[in-house]
Amino acid sequence: MAKQKFYDTTIRPEKAILVGIISPGESEAQTRETLDELKFLVDTAGGETVGVFTQRMQHPERATFVGTGKLEEIAAFVKSEEIDLVVFDDELSPSQLRNIENELQIKILDRSNLILDIFARRAQTAQAKTQVELAQLQYMLPRLTRLWTHLERQKGGIGMRGPGESQIETDRRIILNKISLLKERLKEIDKQNETQRKNRNQLVRVALVGYTNVGKSTIMNMISKSDIFAENKLFATLDTTVRKVVIENLPFLLSDTVGFIRKLPHHLVECFKSTLDEVREADILIHVVDIAHANFEDQITTVNKTLKDLGAIDKEIITVFNKIDAYVPHEVEPDEEQKLMTLEDFKHSWMAKDSSPAIFISAINKENVEEFRSLLYERVKAIHTVRYPYDQLLY
Repeated sequence: MAKQKFYDTTIRPEKAILVGIISPGESEAQTRETLDELKFLVDTAGGETVGVFTQRMQHPERATFVGTGKLEEIAAFVKSEEIDLVVFDDELSPSQLRNIENELQIKILDRSNLILDIFARRAQTAQAKTQVELAQLQYMLPRLTRLWTHLERQKGGIGMRGPGESQIETDRRIILNKISLLKERLKEIDKQNETQRKNRNQLVRVALVGYTNVGKSTIMNMISKSDIFAENKLFATLDTTVRKVVIENLPFLLSDTVGFIRKLPHHLVECFKSTLDEVREADILIHVVDIAHANFEDQITTVNKTLKDLGAIDKEIITVFNKIDAYVPHEVEPDEEQKLMTLEDFKHSWMAKDSSPAIFISAINKENVEEFRSLLYERVKAIHTVRYPYDQLLY
């Protein structure tokens, strides 16, 4: 009797390498930070990063993003290590994408395309799926020619060149029509959401904002006692979630929104502005910061810039420094006498005072949670008292 054969049906993660440039005025540490974030994006998308390549340049090479020598080095590594995917830390132009693909002969992604892929995986609601599809089509439109590069390799031939060009134009028309339909669909969804928001106008509205993966969903679950999906991956939450919360008989609405990130694709920002209406229309913003992250100051800057772009920077903001359980004392600016900044030192620093009101918690360990709930209660109560003075008997 012949032996039964068993086949491994598990799908191995795609092996990826990352490529970035170090611009003038940018340190290697800053570049490493953005590439670490890119690695996290690859992990979130289901890939495995096995190498990182950087090059110090005044500006990206117009044809191939990196220099010829660096591209040859990458090509040799791709061949020797059987790499499946190369991810660039900045958005590539259509010509750069085509030239690099011709040279490396494997799949090439840039940061924008990778984020769009993750958003497509994470989208659950009709609105989020429509927004992601719209952003993908807008990203694809100027890159259509690379889909038909096989025709360029046909050295002449009857009927080759014409149909290729007309096919590109046909695809362009199809995509433009699809973009128009998706925009109309989003307008309809926005009208429905606006009606829902008007029905909720009688309650004070609070929105959680912050960099991606800082613990907003965990805080949402903690405060609202709900079961929102929370995971240690970028963009674990994509769809805006709204829950009614009651603290000491005082009801209000709490919303969890998509996290922000550096170099967020322009098309994605534009498409998701309607989702972030919860931020624009909130009475109070809770800015959640991962204090355990090595570069949380840069993340704060990114979030504040995004809030400014959304026209929401002037709202009342409570800064919540989360993950104090994971905080590690770090070196402050080199001085005559180097010292480590402890959590207590930070609480009395200018940044903590500048973020007033600020509170330090560990959502995962429920540390300082009651203090946070009390502060939130007082802030919501102050707005509710002015808006609905006849309801003061409730609290």
